[in-house]
Amino acid sequence: MNKMVSLPMYDVRRADTQALWSALIPLLVEEGLDADGLDIAWPEADLLSHWREENLLLSQTCGYPLATQLPDVQLVGAFHYDVPGCDEYRYSSFLVARLEDAQSTPEDFFGRRAVCNSADSQSGFNALQNAVAPLARRGRFFSDVTFSGSHRQSLAALQQDSADLAAIDCVSWALFMRHEPDALQNLIVIGQTPLTPGLPLITSSRTTPEDLAALRRALHRLVTDPACQAVREALFIAGFSEPDRREYAGIVARQPAP
Repeated sequence: MNKMVSLPMYDVRRADTQALWSALIPLLVEEGLDADGLDIAWPEADLLSHWREENLLLSQTCGYPLATQLPDVQLVGAFHYDVPGCDEYRYSSFLVARLEDAQSTPEDFFGRRAVCNSADSQSGFNALQNAVAPLARRGRFFSDVTFSGSHRQSLAALQQDSADLAAIDCVSWALFMRHEPDALQNLIVIGQTPLTPGLPLITSSRTTPEDLAALRRALHRLVTDPACQAVREALFIAGFSEPDRREYAGIVARQPAP
């Protein structure tokens, strides 16, 4: 069975994601991993099934699914991103509204409409839920919550006035600013959520301890090798850490009661 790799979470510009893989694969080979028949996947739907594949060598998921729906995968580590809203491997979400609400605070959105990318997203749903929970009245804050399917679609919903507030991953925001500035037109950041462990890199439960160690060595080399600087900078990657999985369990512990 061929091994599979993917980086689906920040794939705003496919050429940059492909270039990162092209830089990483020889490092994996040099660290002792067999790259023959290695398949690069570009999943766009049913990501949970993809992340549960037994032949998954390396992918990137979200902290909330890792903590709640992927008990068997192994945590490899997390990239650092050099963008506002990040601190080493931790990241935050920006609370985004239309420019007309530039002087508003999160409290001002009581009774208004929220849009989230998906119900299993840390950055788009759980972070927003945590942000407004202390402001809720009788267990409610928003008049309506819809799910768009992606951060890009959540931004579009704000621009089209079909929602009033969204939480957008700060790395996605930086990538949109660089590559798709029209997606941010007439939108503004009115708040920021607390830092939480960033998007985890994972591997299958069947990956051996030796291969897991090799993956980590290759990723440490990827973020330090001068030859890889351009591909790192294209995706704002600035480092790699190996956080304890228990840090991601804390995401669920902070979730307010329904």
